[in-house]
Amino acid sequence: MSDLIVSKWLNTKDEISLDNLRGSVILVYVFQMLCPACVIASIPQANKIQQMFAQEKLQVLGLHSVFEHHDAMKEQSLIAFIHEFKVKFPVAIDKASVSRGIPQTMEKYSMQGTPTLLIYDKVGDLKLRRFGHVDDIELGFILGSLLS
Repeated sequence: MSDLIVSKWLNTKDEISLDNLRGSVILVYVFQMLCPACVIASIPQANKIQQMFAQEKLQVLGLHSVFEHHDAMKEQSLIAFIHEFKVKFPVAIDKASVSRGIPQTMEKYSMQGTPTLLIYDKVGDLKLRRFGHVDDIELGFILGSLLS
């Protein structure tokens, strides 16, 4: 399992590693605060999944991956965003690239933008990498299959 490259974790006291979460299905919602589809669809969906599957072997994570408007999306703004949108799951800040504007995890996974959803099965294999919002029914089917 390939770990996320992060500069800091928010909304958790623990240092999180994807390898340490083996045995659980892992959903990583890659987002930006100023991405309309993230704010309207993906973050509410992530919150709902976090609540609905709280008793399951499922971990929801957020990855704030800034590839534009860097000055507007600093850590302090992200903390306020997490509070305002009642995000209860851990959120990582994708580590900035030294040479390019694309953050390191986004580049590593060849992501096209946000929102992007990464889903790992219980053994740590990446089962889905999807750019754009994933429909609730389709996502429910995928999760049901991976959890059973």
